[in-house]
Amino acid sequence: MLDKLRRIVQEVNEAENLPAALRVIVTNVKAVMKTDVCSIYLIDPDNQQRVLMATEGLNPESVGKARLGEGEGLVSLVLERAEPINLENASEHPRYKYLPETAEERFHSFLGVPIVHHRKPMGTLVVQQLDSRTFDEEEVTLLMTIAAQLAGAIAHAEASGGISGLKGTRHRDRPFRGLPGAPGVGIGLGVVVYPTADLNAVPNRRTDDVNGEVQAFRAAVVATIEELEAQKKRIEHLPAESKLLFDAYLLMLTGDSLVKKTIDRIKEGYWASTALRDIVHAHVQQFEAMDDAYLAERARDIRDLGTRILVHLQSKTRGPRQYPKKTVLVGDALTASDLVEVPPEQLIGVISTQGSGSSHVAILARALGVPTVMGAADMRVTRSEGCTLVVDGYQGVVYVDPTKGVISEYNRLLKEEQELSAGLETLKDEPAITPDGVRIPLYINSGLLSDVNSSTNSGAEGIGLYRTEFPFMIRDRFPGEEEQATLYRQVLNSFDPRPVTLRTLDIGGDKTLSYFPITEENPFLGWRGIRISLDHPDIFVTQLRALLRASAGKDNLHILLPMITSVSEVNESLELIKRARYELIDEGLVDIKMPRIGAMIEVPSSVYQAAIIAKRVDFLSIGTNDLVQYLLAVDRNNPNVAELYDCLHPAVISAVQTVVRAAARARVPVSVCGEMAGDPAAVILLLGMGMDSLSMSVVALPRIKWVIRSITYQRARELLEQALTMEDSQSIRSMLNREIEDLGMGGLLRAGK
Repeated sequence: MLDKLRRIVQEVNEAENLPAALRVIVTNVKAVMKTDVCSIYLIDPDNQQRVLMATEGLNPESVGKARLGEGEGLVSLVLERAEPINLENASEHPRYKYLPETAEERFHSFLGVPIVHHRKPMGTLVVQQLDSRTFDEEEVTLLMTIAAQLAGAIAHAEASGGISGLKGTRHRDRPFRGLPGAPGVGIGLGVVVYPTADLNAVPNRRTDDVNGEVQAFRAAVVATIEELEAQKKRIEHLPAESKLLFDAYLLMLTGDSLVKKTIDRIKEGYWASTALRDIVHAHVQQFEAMDDAYLAERARDIRDLGTRILVHLQSKTRGPRQYPKKTVLVGDALTASDLVEVPPEQLIGVISTQGSGSSHVAILARALGVPTVMGAADMRVTRSEGCTLVVDGYQGVVYVDPTKGVISEYNRLLKEEQELSAGLETLKDEPAITPDGVRIPLYINSGLLSDVNSSTNSGAEGIGLYRTEFPFMIRDRFPGEEEQATLYRQVLNSFDPRPVTLRTLDIGGDKTLSYFPITEENPFLGWRGIRISLDHPDIFVTQLRALLRASAGKDNLHILLPMITSVSEVNESLELIKRARYELIDEGLVDIKMPRIGAMIEVPSSVYQAAIIAKRVDFLSIGTNDLVQYLLAVDRNNPNVAELYDCLHPAVISAVQTVVRAAARARVPVSVCGEMAGDPAAVILLLGMGMDSLSMSVVALPRIKWVIRSITYQRARELLEQALTMEDSQSIRSMLNREIEDLGMGGLLRAGK
């Protein structure tokens, strides 16, 4: 049963449009349940009617025509109760409503279950039979399981096709919804980033070079044949039946079916990988639909053979990618390396179906000033290649091939954004000082040298967080001491004599190195940050020596230790820093001062030990991105729970204030270097707490400076006291947003949470 269900889900995901996906469901579910009827009713968001979208057993001409108003019929009752309705004779129920166009009067028994996706009621899955009977418990739970498994696939197809898209068209003015990643609006052409050797991930890409694609495909087939023959030769000593699979593969590659059909598809104007994907999927579906278990199992062989060809095809066609002038990068799980591959002047938008606004791809995108939407789970990445895309990083929505009206509206918004930025630009050389005289130094977060160079004229008073892991992530090996020292010295020089805080290597979690793989079931609670550095003193000391060498003759280096969870980690790190300094002095580099050392407070244990940690370091820096994640038990890269991630949660505000008070008692400065510092509403509370400095993306800096220059410290204290009495983040944010609007800059709120 599970295999059948998986195949149904896969077919639904591969369907061209919503009607095709729903037909797959009703046909297969009717067969699995052995009923006379299977139907799907979906809610039309335009009028809340329950529309018969697909049926196997009722009058097919009623699809799209049979409708029930909100609260009408058994279909609505299922949604109201959010539970199965199981009736022996449906027509006797008081909520039954007869729809003559469906010709359902012959069917007596009724079982309906709700289709719900992330709390959102989507519709009802119904099975019916001629006989008057009650469905047994096993049948009820089976249909519930099917509905639960298919809810996401239906949501995915609905987003692509729209309820009104009965002929396969989609509402071009209806967006895909995700999560705000980086503020701004971008309009450009989609470029899909996809994993290699994965047929399902290959995008829909067209080609103007049909002959070149055919040649590349034929070469990949030849390479696959040679590979198979070599593998077969290596097992010549085994019985003949052991070589049957290789013989079957070679027969398929030398026959006409798979190869010829793929070439025919290429000649229709498709990229070779796209054509191969389509033909393999078509063959797989044919085999999986067969009743014979042996033949159905051959679908796996077809998929394996297709993957083998794809690997060779990609190895022959891989090379420098050409990007459009206005590139919107799209992928299921984009990485920092993917972003930096695109020339910065050509990257105008980023869309990821996974992750949230606090994942590191979003953080890098904010640093680069590129509008980004994360967690757009219902968007079909493979069908975004070459499409015109609108990326709304304020609201977290994406439009695919939008109407002229949508584009016009977003062009207007772009103009407003440019005017707002121009207005804020006048504050660049002004200090961040409140009307009643409290000054808050503002620093920038960075991770790329090119970003640093472009930020020196931003009005920032230094670098509050330089993520040293990004240079590690874009290489295929660990950078050496000399290589690191050269880079760090450039960063220190760029802001000298202003302070520069360089965080030591912080990998693990969602930041991985291809040459240093870490495989864990729960990476965010695993081997990461300072834990890796202390476990690998060879890597750590090399970096510390590079940092200290880069600071020779200077006095603006601050070193920040990530993921501190205990006092012992601070003590061990300090010993290694001192050791590295003494080594360099012994080697003749005498002009190396002991840098200021800070600890990141980003896990609950360090919040409660902040007072003790503060006695051992020169400053504390609160990393709110991870702190929010750990306090609220919300994986910041998981779009299913990303809406629960909120830096204004009362528990987060309380934790941050605890750290500020601990730092004050120890008389060490404290800052926020997480994304909370770039949130205009949250900054009011941080100001009221008495935060010593803030560090944020260069894009957010002008907005934050405006907030600080517009509100008094005393008023921020009053709002903080009010926030501490509130029980939920929504109330807190609403109060702070009203304050910003009263200050006359409601436009800032688009760049809020």
